Amino acid sequence: MNEPADLPAPARAWLIALAREAIAAHLEGRSCATACEHAALRVPQGAFVTLRRRADHSLRGCIGYVQAERPLAETVAEAAVAAATQDPRFPAVTFEELPALQVEVSALSAAEPIGAADVEVGRHGLIIRREGRSGVLLPQVPQSNGWDRETFLDHTCLKAGLPRRAWREPGCELLAFTATVIRED
Repeated sequence: MNEPADLPAPARAWLIALAREAIAAHLEGRSCATACEHAALRVPQGAFVTLRRRADHSLRGCIGYVQAERPLAETVAEAAVAAATQDPRFPAVTFEELPALQVEVSALSAAEPIGAADVEVGRHGLIIRREGRSGVLLPQVPQSNGWDRETFLDHTCLKAGLPRRAWREPGCELLAFTATVIRED
């Protein structure tokens, strides 16, 4: 299984600051520069940005891109704005609300096919595809919910709008990825 690029501490801090700045810039109607000095952030890589309320750690938005189509810095900036404004589960974040939110960036490895028995809770994120539907859960989701492997697989199916045990059926494509998770203090 591929691992995401190892990101040095300055690059990690820069990504968190970029995500926050991208949201602020969008909410203020201005542009946000994504050019950076860190070579690892110029390499195409998938990423998710998760927003949580600092007060109770509840989810406020999470959107990302599994495919490595753009440099990581650009992917994070775009995902941050989408998490703040396009997550259909929540109203758009307001500028006044932004300081009360914690930013988390998950930089992803490439997704590879995996057998259900090989899924490792806490290491793998999952993508399930079947009948034109797909669902994604990040590696930290089953850990934070105390799920075992089968519960993780079931919930990935539910995320795709599939029956809970669809991962056991023929024609179901299961892919795994790993992530470097960077949390804002």
